[in-house]
Amino acid sequence: MLWIMTILRNRLFLWLLLIVNILGTIYGYIWYIPQLRNTPPQFLLFVPDSPTASLFFCFVLIAFLMNRNWPIFEVLAIITLFKYGVWAVVMNLLTLWVSGDLPWQGYMLMASHGAMAVQGILYSSFYRVKLWHIVVGAVWTVHNDIIDYVYMQFPVYSKLYMYIQNIGYFTFWLSIMSVAIAYYFTQKTNRLHIHYKLS
Repeated sequence: MLWIMTILRNRLFLWLLLIVNILGTIYGYIWYIPQLRNTPPQFLLFVPDSPTASLFFCFVLIAFLMNRNWPIFEVLAIITLFKYGVWAVVMNLLTLWVSGDLPWQGYMLMASHGAMAVQGILYSSFYRVKLWHIVVGAVWTVHNDIIDYVYMQFPVYSKLYMYIQNIGYFTFWLSIMSVAIAYYFTQKTNRLHIHYKLS
């Protein structure tokens, strides 16, 4: 366990992780461009889910490199990275099941989004999240679900449109699970008074 914490708080590793997340964030926003062109302006902030999640984590890493904590970004990162990381893996598996085929980009997305789901949790011992931060993160997350599945601004997976009600239901409970995970990992850390200094 100690060797993992040593790697996670190493500044060179933090810089490498930041660069990877910046590149992933840029790629994610580019992937959403076709959908964003047809998105009403009031919904633009809520459509590119995965790149926004990794953008939150970029701010977390920048704060760590400055030996600081930005708890609101920490809680948004841990919730949305887990949620959209798991969501993308499940949607690509569902695409494979429905169509019987998945292009290589789909497997790449599953690998990258699986890593997304894990990285926010890995750094939870360094977070300084309070309960009100979790409430804000929960409101953001459920509000995003409303935008996606009430106003129908969800990420476009054309072959899965026929399952959109089921996907919306799954996504809502995935949001609840993500908030619960954020609560467990951030408040467990606070209760145990684990204070790891980023080197």
